[in-house]
This record gives sequence, structure tokens and C-alpha cells, in this order.
Amino acid sequence: MQDGKYVIMLIDDDPDFIAAMKMILEANGYIIKEAKSAEEGLKKYKSINPDLILVDLMMEEVDSGTNFVKELKLLGNKAPVFLLSAAGDEMTGNVDYTELGFAGVFQKPIQNERLLNVLKAKLK
Repeated sequence: MQDGKYVIMLIDDDPDFIAAMKMILEANGYIIKEAKSAEEGLKKYKSINPDLILVDLMMEEVDSGTNFVKELKLLGNKAPVFLLSAAGDEMTGNVDYTELGFAGVFQKPIQNERLLNVLKAKLK
């Protein structure tokens, strides 16, 4: 938390998606810290100390999101990590995302109301 607001780390390589998410989340009282790659996210992680992390599955590498969460575990991360994926709903039926270390999956394009409800439930 920072200044009484939850800090969400958003990792995605699409600047338009980041801008849209920032607008929605900041309007609802969250502080957003961004990274444009999993590598950049790992570098910023300790200084940001996020309350929750949203990470895209496919960025510079196809599975960079899953590799990112594995690295976070090694760093002792306790914040819930949600995967962002264009294959999200299909993925939840085929893969146990909790085994990969994710708290959940959001299908792109993300439904704002669902996102905000999940964040509210996870960040108590």
C-alpha cells in the first residue's frame, strides 16, 4: 500500500492496453506501476512492493508470464498474481493455473466490472 491505496503492478508489452488499464484502475483508487516486459517487471518488483500483480502471458516470449511468476516465487512474493491472456477462458479449462502460481486468469479483452470485483475481493 502506498498513501492508503493498493499498488498494482501491470506487466504488458501493449502500450494501449496499459493506458486503458491505468485509466480504469486509477479512476477506482488504485496506484498502477507498469513494466513493459517480464524482465523489466522483475527488476522493478522489489522497489514497487505491489499488493497485486497483473502479467500478460505472451510478451517478448510466448510463456514469459509463467516464467515471471516462477521467478517471483524465488523472490518470496506473497502478492496475488493474475495472468492476462487472449487465451484465458480456454486456458482455465485446459491448464490448472494455480499449479503455475497464478491466483487467476483474466481473458482479454478484460471485462472492467469483473476485474474490479476480483480486485476488491483479493485486496482486503
